[in-house]
Amino acid sequence: MSHHYSGPNLVFPRGDARLDYTDLFAFPKPGDPSKTILIMDVHPSFDVLQSGPTTAEPFAPEGLYEIKIDTDGDAIADIAYQVRFTSIRGGGQTATLRRLVGALAAGTGEGGEVIVQGAPVSMGREAQVTQAGDYRFFAGWRSDPFFFDVGAFNNFQFVGEDFFADKDICSIALEVPNAVLEPKLMGLWVRTLSWVDGSWVQAERGARASQTPFLTGEQNEAYRAAEPADDARFVGAFAHSLEHYGGFTPVEARRVAGTLLPDLLYYDPTRPASYPDNGRTPSDDAPDAFLAVITNGKVTGDGIGPHDDLLAEFPYLGPPHNGSR
Repeated sequence: MSHHYSGPNLVFPRGDARLDYTDLFAFPKPGDPSKTILIMDVHPSFDVLQSGPTTAEPFAPEGLYEIKIDTDGDAIADIAYQVRFTSIRGGGQTATLRRLVGALAAGTGEGGEVIVQGAPVSMGREAQVTQAGDYRFFAGWRSDPFFFDVGAFNNFQFVGEDFFADKDICSIALEVPNAVLEPKLMGLWVRTLSWVDGSWVQAERGARASQTPFLTGEQNEAYRAAEPADDARFVGAFAHSLEHYGGFTPVEARRVAGTLLPDLLYYDPTRPASYPDNGRTPSDDAPDAFLAVITNGKVTGDGIGPHDDLLAEFPYLGPPHNGSR
């Protein structure tokens, strides 16, 4: 389900919920198609294995959070937006947003042009938004927009209850002028990195919803550490899952697996957003698209719809359910 609890057996990457990427959204700004909204969600508020809340600190100060953008079709980043957070001081965190291009965008490490510095992170229900020229920036706790029947944890035995209806997430939202994105078809993905033994190590990455359920064990770990440009090596593992869950023939399984890789969210800002064809909005039913693929059309939906707390304005995700954060 999405990328929540994306490690094998529902664990967090590197054991840190703050580094767990969950969802990526990209869509034209409502009412102003000259701008794009990019949203990267991380850090589920609930730990399934511990059956309780995760840490109250939204983002890992020893981590990096990146939105990567390929503009020429080679699945290598040409533009990146990178966010680094401070440790909690006085009850809150602050964020620095940078823009990287070229080799810096494709590489690993801090750098690039500072767009926003010292932006407050929203710890409670009020969304603290920072304006910087043509950019708007938000980071903090929000209501988790992902929706899926609780039966996703029980071999898709649906019961009509949305597991995520009362859950929160930590969101990074950007309003970006299309002029700095190159207004044409792009491939987007996100990643989190952790500082380990003197260097940055990729903890998690993803783009399309619900990719990691195709992978188990060592393949899952290798996938989360890889780059989209290398995703052809995972076609066989995806195909194996499709044969198992959907009853695909080996040939058809490999064909369908090839449509899911490389793991990029394709987005053209000149067209309306609609997942999985072009970008993704918080109300798009990504779980239904996943179910139709993995079951070879035998299951086309779980009966759960979008949450009713979505906002019509930036940062678009509703306030967190736990208002005491």
